[in-house]
Amino acid sequence: MTFSTNTQPESLSWHKRWWLRECGGREVLQIALPMVVSTMSWTVMTYVDRAMLAHYSPIAMTAAFSAGVLWFALFCIFLGICSYVCTFVSQYHGDEQPERIGPVVWQGNWLALVSVPLALAAIPLAPWIFSLAKHRPEVTEQEIRYFKILCLGGPGMVLATSFSCFYSGRGMTWVTMVVDLIGTAVNLLLDYFLIFGYAGFPEMGIAGAAWATVVGIWIKPFIFFALMWQQTNRITFHTDNWRLDLPLLRRLIYYGGPGGMQMLLDITGFTIFIILVGRLGDMPAMASSMAFSINTVSFMPVWGLGMSAGILVGQHLGENRDDLAARATWTTYQIGMAYMALLTVMYVTLPDLFLTSFIKGTTQPELYQMALMLLYFVAAYNAFDTTQIIFVSALKGSGDTRFIMGVSLIMATTLAALTYLAVEVLHLDVYACWVIIVFWLTILAVTYLFRFIGGKWRTMRVIEQIHHPQPESCEIAVPEACPEAAHVLEEGAPV
Repeated sequence: MTFSTNTQPESLSWHKRWWLRECGGREVLQIALPMVVSTMSWTVMTYVDRAMLAHYSPIAMTAAFSAGVLWFALFCIFLGICSYVCTFVSQYHGDEQPERIGPVVWQGNWLALVSVPLALAAIPLAPWIFSLAKHRPEVTEQEIRYFKILCLGGPGMVLATSFSCFYSGRGMTWVTMVVDLIGTAVNLLLDYFLIFGYAGFPEMGIAGAAWATVVGIWIKPFIFFALMWQQTNRITFHTDNWRLDLPLLRRLIYYGGPGGMQMLLDITGFTIFIILVGRLGDMPAMASSMAFSINTVSFMPVWGLGMSAGILVGQHLGENRDDLAARATWTTYQIGMAYMALLTVMYVTLPDLFLTSFIKGTTQPELYQMALMLLYFVAAYNAFDTTQIIFVSALKGSGDTRFIMGVSLIMATTLAALTYLAVEVLHLDVYACWVIIVFWLTILAVTYLFRFIGGKWRTMRVIEQIHHPQPESCEIAVPEACPEAAHVLEEGAPV
């Protein structure tokens, strides 16, 4: 028995209405679950790298974590801008402008290719970069080796992100999921062979883990290109319109640039935190690496939920239904908090379930105790991290990226400064550093929650709407390609 989302009988229980209504649990999960699998596939890829490296060499595992964070930071701006293609696609989809979807995806692809010189330039600079961290020589040596190889996969990661927006922005998140799973499967298989030297492959250790990741990454953009180039897509979405569109590209950079800066600032602050904790010694560095690796894998469903919130907000703002955009966000938040409550209980009551893959075989009980305590810190900040992820994603889906960038600038600076003070000036231990992380996430969560409740995002758009005219108060960047469709010019936006 089914009901229209707009004509549900009042006799239905509240949880059935919550599930069946427009932007209710069913609709959110239809988009979110494939995104959860996609985000988890990436994290499983890095998690397995580190877990296998932990068995191969604990030093290699520590080096892979710190070098991986820095590598990700290197491509954050490009990744942030190209991932913002999803907001454009979702709003064009909501406003029924399929012919604009292909061109905006290609603008993201061109930006992704600009990251190639950055990757090539970073490789010879790796020894100097990692010398600044002042880690032990054996750790630094492996960090450099891992980072240099990973740099070859950076542009592929950014390009795959841009291509994937063609499907995820339209709600076809299952396509993105399948492609991501293929890339992950290739990576895991190569990890097994290349790290330990099985099946006739050379034993490469940390270099093998890096090459496995690079190959797994580059497979994905080629698959996305083949899918997007199908005749149906070329006709309906103009995916063969690969030409540079400067007005559209400027608008993508205008809105996506702050999102990329936000990502860069957050990861930079976090990278500085990791580097400073590494100065406390091998054990705090390894325990922190374990706790963050466990949290990253377990937390990926929330990232998937956040991405689905951004997609739904974009689609419904494209339709000028900010009420449904708000409902989708709150529904997503409820699901995320329910999951996080379960995960927090498991961290506290079943910690060995998460720690075993790292601790197995170790002869250092002190390492286990430290990692266990840090896992309790993770449990303490779970709810705040969920809150900031869901609401910052919703704000991005509307175009409120400049506010997000400003908050990130302040908070990343605060995180780095407080951690430096704790480690270098006050000479506090690793637990004091983790108290700072909890404080940092709490402030972020409260800030983004109140920004969302304030409602300014409801009047924001990143596209020129045609079929669903905007309210007069809407903020919009007017494109040269379609000036007759725009209604209001946002101050400072490109024209």
